[in-house]
Amino acid sequence: MASNEYEAGLKMMEELTTNAQQIQEQVLGEILRRNAETEYLRGFLHGQTDKQLFKNNVPIVTYEDIRPYIDRIANGEASDILSAEHITGFFRSSGTSEGQPKLIPATAELANKKQIFNTLYRSVMTKQFGDINQAGKRMELMFTKPEIDTPSGLKARSVSTSVFKDSGFRTILSKLYTSPIETIVCSDTKQSMYCQLLFGLIQRDEIVTIGSIFASTVLRAIKFLEDYWQELCSNIKTGQISDWITDSGCRNAASLIMKPNPEFADSIENICSCKSWEGMIRKLWPKTKYIGAIGTGTMIQYTEELEFYSGALPLVSGFYACSEAICGINLEPLSKPSDVSYTFLPNMAYFEFLPMKKDCVTNSQDQIQFNSVSHHDSIEMKSNNEDTEPVDLVNVKPGQCYELLVTTSAGLYRYRIGDVLMVIGFHYNTPQFQFVERQNVILSIDADKTSESDLLKAVTEAKTLLDPLGFILTGYTSYGDTSSTPGHYVLFWELKVKEGNNIKELDPKIMVDCCFRMEESLNYIYKIYRKGNAIAALEIRVVEQGAFDALMDYYVSQGASLSQYKTPSCMKSKEALKILDSRVIGKFFSPKAPI
Repeated sequence: MASNEYEAGLKMMEELTTNAQQIQEQVLGEILRRNAETEYLRGFLHGQTDKQLFKNNVPIVTYEDIRPYIDRIANGEASDILSAEHITGFFRSSGTSEGQPKLIPATAELANKKQIFNTLYRSVMTKQFGDINQAGKRMELMFTKPEIDTPSGLKARSVSTSVFKDSGFRTILSKLYTSPIETIVCSDTKQSMYCQLLFGLIQRDEIVTIGSIFASTVLRAIKFLEDYWQELCSNIKTGQISDWITDSGCRNAASLIMKPNPEFADSIENICSCKSWEGMIRKLWPKTKYIGAIGTGTMIQYTEELEFYSGALPLVSGFYACSEAICGINLEPLSKPSDVSYTFLPNMAYFEFLPMKKDCVTNSQDQIQFNSVSHHDSIEMKSNNEDTEPVDLVNVKPGQCYELLVTTSAGLYRYRIGDVLMVIGFHYNTPQFQFVERQNVILSIDADKTSESDLLKAVTEAKTLLDPLGFILTGYTSYGDTSSTPGHYVLFWELKVKEGNNIKELDPKIMVDCCFRMEESLNYIYKIYRKGNAIAALEIRVVEQGAFDALMDYYVSQGASLSQYKTPSCMKSKEALKILDSRVIGKFFSPKAPI
């Protein structure tokens, strides 16, 4: 990144965050001027563009509220149902959070916003790490899903697929990344993963960053490498790719770069054949400066194991975005995952914040240690009778939790993203948020309601009992089992031993203690109903290693993009439950109700 471009990016960030209120007014004004005559807005604004009328008349909506309008466009009706700008296609969400994928309208304007975002993001990263583009290559694990043709002829694709198939991205791909486009667009995720790792090993001396969108995908890749390193080394030694790689694009890409290199293969074998894989990422890719992947929210459960493999390389959670909008950038890339905050970009969309009916209160005297770092997302709530009308970006209050609403030129108006965020401060006049949880991701048996952050806090507390024994919690999820009366909470845990690959015998007493510790950490209402026998004892089901990989494979087979996959905190799919239940190797129950 040229120094003048880098400095211009930082100056732009300063101007944006200083003039946030003015920019937000301009963004909303432009959206309303363009779209006031759309069918949707005309029904509420009657052609007017007044901000207060917008706030008074336009309802706060969920996807299901506007789905009929989106379906009409997908079925061939005109874009101006929602947007005056031509809708060029749809972004398809992964569906792992809500259970079903959503179609989010996209327009050409998004390309301009992406370009601005890229300038800002690269400036922040260059300030911290220098110009990565000049230093070497990125081993970025990238995966696409087949596009879906809607009846209108418009294509629906994941956001990541849209980025990876963009012509501009393809232009820079071979210079900046190790993975050829053929390996990225390969529809077989196993072949794609194998080939991307193969090319990453061949170019190991050039790699300066490793990453993917989410930490879980990076971890999946390293565990895949654990299983296939010998075969990969054999391919490098002979200069021939394995016969089971049948994708013609992958084979052609391999033929252009592979040649017999026994000495190089032997050097990799010597590294991979050691007893422990602790620090393996640093050993294989010694020039790596950081791992770039989102490690906040539910992704924090993967950070301990990733730290084990990485040799404590920084894990950079660089930005906050969703299928609906680009939202914010982490201005402190070296922050621990538990401390990461995102500074919102006021030029990307019009943002509103719906105050939660409860305030976030961090329990500073009892901060939770998750994966050896302080976890601030685990919060307690207190009642609040303040007005719950949405507030503008610049009017949020530190310490308060909000649900994010976005209004975009592509046709989303006061749309509930479903993310709960907590304000931790301001950068100039722009708030900085920590991600807390997904809204409505809860366990409930009776009148109890356990949120995503409540669950994470309880898991975090319980797993501390396993730390002295050398176990790493590599994945968890949950569901409310109401097949018997009373119902109870079920947690699925996958565990791994830190040193070596030999499975140690789990101590049943410790696991029972983990169940009880979880119950002790849950909220007051849960404990009341548990004491009254309205909820039965919490259960932890330990699953065999690889169970959560199988779960990921299932969701990918159902249409989720591997690049965007997030393990659901609470399971809704019966098929997904069957996958984990079939791999259970131990069941443990809380011995008594919490005090």
